[in-house]
Amino acid sequence: MPSRLFSAGWRAVMEGVGPWTLPTWMVLAPRLLSVSCVDCAEHQEPPRKKLLSEKKLKRHFVDCRRLLVRGGRGGDGVSCFHSEPRKEFGGPDGGDGGSGGHVILRVDRQVKSLSSIQSQYQGFDGEGGGRKNCFGRNGAVLYIRVPVGTLVKEGDKVLADLSRPGDEYIAALGGAGGKGNRFFLANDNRAPVTCTPGQPGQERVLFLELKTMAHAGLVGLPNAGKSSLLRAISNAKPAVAAYPFTTLKPHVGVVHYEGHQQIAVADVPGLVRGAHQNRGLGLAFLRHIERCSFLLFVLDLSVPEPWTQLDDLKHELDQYEEGLSNRPHAVIANKIDLPQARANLPELQARLGAKAIALSAATGENLEELLLRLKELHDSHAASELQRGRQPLRW
Repeated sequence: MPSRLFSAGWRAVMEGVGPWTLPTWMVLAPRLLSVSCVDCAEHQEPPRKKLLSEKKLKRHFVDCRRLLVRGGRGGDGVSCFHSEPRKEFGGPDGGDGGSGGHVILRVDRQVKSLSSIQSQYQGFDGEGGGRKNCFGRNGAVLYIRVPVGTLVKEGDKVLADLSRPGDEYIAALGGAGGKGNRFFLANDNRAPVTCTPGQPGQERVLFLELKTMAHAGLVGLPNAGKSSLLRAISNAKPAVAAYPFTTLKPHVGVVHYEGHQQIAVADVPGLVRGAHQNRGLGLAFLRHIERCSFLLFVLDLSVPEPWTQLDDLKHELDQYEEGLSNRPHAVIANKIDLPQARANLPELQARLGAKAIALSAATGENLEELLLRLKELHDSHAASELQRGRQPLRW
């Protein structure tokens, strides 16, 4: 009844007021609100993908790595005695613990870099023993996938050369499992209570290095256009900017040819004068060049006297390792699209001969000649490797 009375009274009040309408501000408010939301959506910029920093780009290729490996710990032995109705002297029945798992390096052809290798690896521990002479389960083997051509070093000593797919090296041995009291049963000791704990696994500090990083290495002074050239001939995306030392870590790009042939080209950070004395991290950069089968010297044709760059680069290579500059190579004169480079080209060709390849990585001018020369160097290197009885690097 109260609700019915309330509804009847409310109708009477509304009939006395007459026709009732919403205020103007209440009618316009939703429209104004919707228009403002549309305007905000129109002026809102689409979300952009955050650019990768050079610190993250360094994971694209790593050719050396320090590694701490520990084998799995062995399981503990158990001290217990057999318990069964109507059998007073059951004797010891404590089982042995399982052995710890090994840590093994295995070559995988699908892995090209050491960037996926972590700094520490711990093997799987073995399980402890149990009652009724139950032995603990052994720890599983931990496999670490490494690329073909990985050198395993401990200090200055080379422990293994993993040069073929499927090669393995035991980096750390697992610890032995402990013994249960059943193991110590003897004629003079029919109720032993002794048991031993599991042994810790082997711990080692190893250094992994790649013998061959890529087929070809781009060698040049800072800001010579090596990264731009790698972007032009492959799908690699190294950082490019108008200042020296843009590249701090090597990047590897793959050039594709007919017949599914692939040639890996490495963009090595720029060398400076005195690099063999470790100026500007020169020794680290020269180590990358040492692991390339043949070289591509990139010269900046827009600077005065560009031919002196080749002499400086060869001098630094020979000071680091005698005969390193005598590897098969090609000379590339970059930035031919600039007016000053056009003026320096005749004198450069007069000094170096016709072997210098003039091109522009920015505009793509004359890149075909470089690709043909790159394939010639790769084919000759593969033929020489087969003559020596070695399998050439396949990317």
